Amino acid sequence: MKLLSVNVGRPRPNPWKGLSATGIDKRPVDGPVAVTAPLLKGTGAVGLTGDRVYDVKHHGGSDQAVYAYAREDLDGWEAELGRLLVNGVFGENLTTVGVDVNGALIGERWRIGPDVVLEVSCPRIPCATFQGRLKREGWIRRFTQAARPGAYLRVIEPGDIRAADPVQIVHRPGHDVTVALVFRAMTREPELLPRLLAADALPEEAKDLARRRTTHR
Repeated sequence: MKLLSVNVGRPRPNPWKGLSATGIDKRPVDGPVAVTAPLLKGTGAVGLTGDRVYDVKHHGGSDQAVYAYAREDLDGWEAELGRLLVNGVFGENLTTVGVDVNGALIGERWRIGPDVVLEVSCPRIPCATFQGRLKREGWIRRFTQAARPGAYLRVIEPGDIRAADPVQIVHRPGHDVTVALVFRAMTREPELLPRLLAADALPEEAKDLARRRTTHR
């Protein structure tokens, strides 16, 4: 299990949401990248030095500090879409190999390289910017159906990371709430929402949604 690349965004116009810019255009970088816990959501801050988000209402902050996507899933999309998908094309900060990103448990912790520890917090939910970036009509629906969303992570221990760093799972919580399960519950299968309450490390917004569903059963 390792990083294939560490990807940092370049600002570009965002006509798909009517915003001045988007940071979804992420490119692999050479050398080490510093990872730190960002400030509160709403500032545009994320976990990687040199990166940021511009839709500050929906992205960024401690629960969405770093976004990881598996190269194996990118390869699957390449075959389906019939086009080359380079590392970073989904807006991911970390392109991994050998890591079951969608099967990761909420609250699972990864050590990357010698210093950095990240904690799995929630799945990525696709938006208009993502569909515009891929230039694919109906992309949000297809991505949602596949339930391979990739994972957002919190920064637990800061440090530097770089391509080829090993990824080691150093903690797995005692529940069965995976990234893929949370994604399915929050998109196409709301009947699964009560199961999410077993995951203490889930962001408060998601837990509030699950509590409302449980209360109204």
